[in-house]
Amino acid sequence: MALPGLRGTEHIGFTVPDLDEAEAFFVDVIGCERVYSLGPFERDDDWMAEHLGVHPRSIMRELRFFRCGHGPNFEIFQWEPADGQAPQPRNSDIGGHHLAFYVDDLDAAVAFLHERGVRVLGEPTASRNASEGQRWVYFLSPWGMQLELVSFPNGKAYEASSSVRLWDPRDPAA
Repeated sequence: MALPGLRGTEHIGFTVPDLDEAEAFFVDVIGCERVYSLGPFERDDDWMAEHLGVHPRSIMRELRFFRCGHGPNFEIFQWEPADGQAPQPRNSDIGGHHLAFYVDDLDAAVAFLHERGVRVLGEPTASRNASEGQRWVYFLSPWGMQLELVSFPNGKAYEASSSVRLWDPRDPAA
């Protein structure tokens, strides 16, 4: 059984320490477009705890929606949590995550990040096994969020034997 009516990922939401810094990064470096913003949201009842799983007196200062090429939208939040904030999780932590952006030319994109002073972690890596044909590299936002560039202009090895394909930003409607 699948979730009835599932079409795909509509947006990915994440919290940042400074919305203006995050917007500058996602617009000026990544190339996203800001669409709209909402907020602030503050409640005197238990709505925040019941609906969002946060301390009921936490304040969501603002949220902003961005479109970033093909794929899901981004919803970026800035919070004032009433019970403190945990540090940015690493990939190895529960809840650890990263956002991966497909680019046509990985080397040109990495050079662009270096020119913009973005911290790139290591050199591009060639994948093996089912992902052979793909190259990738991690980089960090100004606040330490983990991001990745990926490129596989000629596809990945798994495609030769699999009847199911991963969604591919090179052909978004497929």
